[in-house]
Amino acid sequence: MQNRIEVFKQMLETDPANTMVMFGLAKEYEKLEQYNEVVALLEDYLNKADDEGNAYGMLAKAYEKLGQRENAKAALEKGIEVSNAHGHPSMAQDYQTSLDMDYAE
Repeated sequence: MQNRIEVFKQMLETDPANTMVMFGLAKEYEKLEQYNEVVALLEDYLNKADDEGNAYGMLAKAYEKLGQRENAKAALEKGIEVSNAHGHPSMAQDYQTSLDMDYAE
């Protein structure tokens, strides 16, 4: 696993704007439960990429694991907006269900 992370890091050094590599590296960190790294990478990724919604769910999970519930909720809300805009209503519905179940006031 660590070797894959090193490969992704080297690829990012060569091409820091490569959003596919950022997303891949975030997935590797997620597997290792290194959620601070997941958040940092996905925030950067989302500033650079036109994500269709998937990254927002990953980001929400990472924030939740870090105990940052308001940030997790905001990520899900943005994920609903983005996934609907890209024609992914089932993803939006999954995020809405998470909001309703886990973040009901």
